[in-house]
Amino acid sequence: ELEGSAVTMKAPDKFQLSQMYDILTAKLAARKVNVKCLEREEPQENVADAHQVVKVRQGIESDLARRLVKTVKDAKAKVQVAIQGDQLRVTGKKRDILQDVISLLKEEKVDMPLQFINFRD
Repeated sequence: ELEGSAVTMKAPDKFQLSQMYDILTAKLAARKVNVKCLEREEPQENVADAHQVVKVRQGIESDLARRLVKTVKDAKAKVQVAIQGDQLRVTGKKRDILQDVISLLKEEKVDMPLQFINFRD
């Protein structure tokens, strides 16, 4: 069942839940969705069946955004960094500086995949 950004999987036992999770990750990978953005909760099991909630994380959490802003500012790049909702906006005059910031953020150890959009001259 899909409820907003959470998927509830129901099966007769835990083994089938793990099989369903493997299928879900394979289907998402085929659609080029990184499976690092999935957050798996513990399976709940009762007499009749078992169910598990898998949440799909979207956007950057505020703690992670603050950490990324600090990383960019510590690098002393000539860019402006702003947190806009669940996104991080980096603006700069030169394309080379923006590419350096992108490579810096890719090297940062983040438990969530980062996407870079609207990159232009």
